[in-house]
Amino acid sequence: MTSLTVDDFDFPLPPDLIAQHPAAERGGSRLLHLCGQRPVDRKFADLPALLSAGDLLVFNDTRVIKARFFGSKETGGQVEVLLERIVDAENAVAQVRASKSPKPGSRLRLADAFEVEVTGRAGAAGEFFALRTVDRANWWEMAESHGRLPLPPYIEHPADAADESRYQTVYAREPGAVAAPTAGLHFDDTMLATLRAQGIATAFLTLHVGAGTYQPVRVDRIADHRMHSERFVVPPETAAAIAATRAAGGRVIAVGTTSLRALESAGNADGTVRTGAAETDIFITPGYRFQVVDRLITNFHLPKSTLLMLVSAFAGYDAIRAAYAHAVAERYRFFSYGDAMLLERNDHAV
Repeated sequence: MTSLTVDDFDFPLPPDLIAQHPAAERGGSRLLHLCGQRPVDRKFADLPALLSAGDLLVFNDTRVIKARFFGSKETGGQVEVLLERIVDAENAVAQVRASKSPKPGSRLRLADAFEVEVTGRAGAAGEFFALRTVDRANWWEMAESHGRLPLPPYIEHPADAADESRYQTVYAREPGAVAAPTAGLHFDDTMLATLRAQGIATAFLTLHVGAGTYQPVRVDRIADHRMHSERFVVPPETAAAIAATRAAGGRVIAVGTTSLRALESAGNADGTVRTGAAETDIFITPGYRFQVVDRLITNFHLPKSTLLMLVSAFAGYDAIRAAYAHAVAERYRFFSYGDAMLLERNDHAV
């Protein structure tokens, strides 16, 4: 699998299949169930019937912050800033778009409300900028007061009042993400209550999704790619729920690739997980052996993306290619506001 290239994860996608708005109701999307090589067309409302008492759903409870700012440089040039993460009240790491990259020591005025100083480059490849607020402004407060919701680059309309609600999960509670854990957008309170009534347990972790999730793979061989790093926390009660599920013979189901990445990063060989806060830059590609997650609920991902590589590792490269071709032919809706998949782990497929 080390010979795989980015082109091995390309597929033709008609632009009109990229969902620009969510379904009318959270649970109103379609669900493609991939079991082995056979995709089955279902509705997301069918999910409870596909799970069993004793299973455990693990959700990412991160909350999207208003991380996009527009402003200007000291020279008058326009800039767009998209936070990657808030490090502390005065320091943040961000993408900065401008006609010319700002130099260390220069200042940016954002939202015509506050100033930040560029203190240098950040990120493994220097793809981000380190920004420090001036006059002790607080990044958390400035984001809430003056930032804009950061919709993904493939959604063409500016964020509106509907997005303020629908681009958050109903269980979002830990602010810090700049992109939503989109598999969770399909769940509403009624669905969660139905699952619990069936004896399907729920647990939560936090992984703050960074803007780096949209960074393209810029190398040819995927073995040469280096992932951006993201923060996550696995609480003791979630680790205990996973251990109890394992002991009882239940299945651990990750809701979204962010939950899966956190669980596998914290995973032990016996399928249990370590607790506490950590950073992960895990890059899951075909050939990876999963330790914790048995099933995955996820949306459809971009061509050539690291997330398409992840689901290919989980369900099998050939099975995912066939499933995506089926989804395109059946006109499923793609990406953040699109339809969902339920994937079974396949340790033997390629």
